[in-house]
Amino acid sequence: MRIGVNTRLLIKGRLEGIGYFEQQLLKRLCVSHPNDTFIFFFDRKYDREFVFADNVIPVVVPLQSRHPVLWKIYFDFLLPVYCKRYKIDMFFSPENYIPNLKHIPIICTVHDLNFFHNDKYIGSNAHQRYFMHYFPMFAKKSDKVVTVSNFSKQDICESFSLPQDKVEVVYNAANNVYRPYDEKTNSLTRLKYASGNEYFYFVGAIHKRKNLTNIFLAFDRFKHLSRSDVKLIVIGNKKWRQGEMEDTYNNMQYRKDVIFTGRLEAKEVSLVASASLGLVFPSLFEGFGIPVVEAFACGTPVITSNVTSLPEVAGGAALTVNPYDVNAIADAMLSIYINEDLRHTLSEKGLQRSKDFNWNDSADKLWNIITNVMN
Repeated sequence: MRIGVNTRLLIKGRLEGIGYFEQQLLKRLCVSHPNDTFIFFFDRKYDREFVFADNVIPVVVPLQSRHPVLWKIYFDFLLPVYCKRYKIDMFFSPENYIPNLKHIPIICTVHDLNFFHNDKYIGSNAHQRYFMHYFPMFAKKSDKVVTVSNFSKQDICESFSLPQDKVEVVYNAANNVYRPYDEKTNSLTRLKYASGNEYFYFVGAIHKRKNLTNIFLAFDRFKHLSRSDVKLIVIGNKKWRQGEMEDTYNNMQYRKDVIFTGRLEAKEVSLVASASLGLVFPSLFEGFGIPVVEAFACGTPVITSNVTSLPEVAGGAALTVNPYDVNAIADAMLSIYINEDLRHTLSEKGLQRSKDFNWNDSADKLWNIITNVMN
C-alpha cells in the first residue's frame, strides 16, 4: 500500500500540538509496517529526522502554504498532481486540510472546532472564513474523520452533521521523557527557574483561548491569600502585543513573580513539571489538552477546566474548575499549596491516569482505521 501523508507541520524546532501528534503516530506506523510505503508531502525543505524509516519517500511540494490563497493552490492544484505522480493508494492528513482527489480514499483529522464556536480564537478574518467554508466540506468528503477525544467527536458530528460511525477517536499521549524526578533534581530545577522558590506553571501557546488573562488574575488573588513566595512560570513564546492579556499582566500586583521562559524542549518542560506545585491549565477550549497528560506522567497535580474535552482527559485525576471563575482558579491553587495530602493524592491519581494514554495504542488504532478504509 502506498499512503500519501500531509506532513506540512513536521518542522524541526516548531512542533506544536498537531505536529507532535503526527510525528508520534507516523514514526510508529512507518516502523511497524515496513512493507507499506509512506510518501510524506512537505511544503518546505524537510529535516532528515522526520524520515522515520526506509519505507518513507519525502517529497517537497514547492509552495509554503500558510495563507488561505496558498492553501487553495497547494491542496486543490499542486498536491493532487504529486499524489498522482507518486501513485498513492490512499491519503492521510493529520490536520483538517485535504487535497482535491478523486477515486482515492481520504482520512482527515479534525482536532477541535474552536474556530466554529468563537471567531475570536482565530486572529485572521481570512483564516476564519476559510475554516468555516472548507473544513465542513473536507470532513464530509473524507471517508473517515479522526479526532482526539469523545468530546470532539460529538462536537464534529453535531456541528458538521456527520454520522457517528464516520468519526473515530485516536487519543493523544505524553512524550516518553515526561516522568517524575528525584528531590535533588527537583531542587536544582527550582533553583534554575525560580531562584529556589516553589512555583505553579502553565505551558502552551500564548493564545486567548488558553485563558492567560484569568490565570494572571487568579495568581494575583492566590498571592494575596497565601502571602507566599510562590512564583508562576509561563512556558511558551510571549507573542501578545496590545490587548486584554497584556493589560492584565501589566496591572498585576505580583507581576514580578511571573517568570516567562519562552519555548522549552520537552525534557526541560518535564523537569519544570516534576519540580512544581502543579500545572495551571484552565483553558477555555481544547480538543484534548496534551499538557494535562504530560503533567500526569510527571506525577504533577493539575488544575484544569470543567469544559470541553478537559474533564474527559482528566478522568477525575485533576481539580477541575470553571475557567471563567477567577476565584475558583485561585482557590484551587491555594488548596494545592496548603494541603500536602491533596498534592500527594492528585500526584498518585495523575500517574495512574497517564497510563490510559499511550502512543503505541493510538498508532494501532489509526492503522486499523487506515486498513478498514482501504478494505
